[in-house]
Amino acid sequence: MKYEEIPIQKEWITEAKKRSLEMGRLKNSIEKGRGNVAGFLGEISTLYFLGEDPFCTKYNTYDYDLIFGDKTVEVKTKRCQSKPKDHYECSVASTSVFQKCTHYIFTRVDNDYKLCWILGWMEKGKYLKQAKFLKKGDQDGDNGFIASRDCHNVPISKLNAMKDFS
Repeated sequence: MKYEEIPIQKEWITEAKKRSLEMGRLKNSIEKGRGNVAGFLGEISTLYFLGEDPFCTKYNTYDYDLIFGDKTVEVKTKRCQSKPKDHYECSVASTSVFQKCTHYIFTRVDNDYKLCWILGWMEKGKYLKQAKFLKKGDQDGDNGFIASRDCHNVPISKLNAMKDFS
């Protein structure tokens, strides 16, 4: 699968830090707020990729991050140290499955905030049907990562390509 590699612009980092401070720590945050900046960079990069204003916040709600056409989209982001591989997993925490979105888009942001990889998308219902459930403490695939929360995982290779998101 080909990911969409987006160079992160300096002004996006400034904006992501500002939004992170404004939002603070969300209840049930897996990283207790430490992943907020990366999460906002995932959203900003996705808006940019889709040809939307990357600084747009008018759609950002508790249930979804953006609207694209008739889709309400929740962008799920993981921080990473290296370029993603197809067998890496995308996760939705069990505490988040109630969100009223229609689609998920998955991204990864490198720890230095230089690159964002937009990995792909999947309709929420299909994602939850295909996902493997991991309990807190279970090992996530063969990468040695231990799930810090109950979550639903799908490998990157099963996502739809962003070129097909319309």
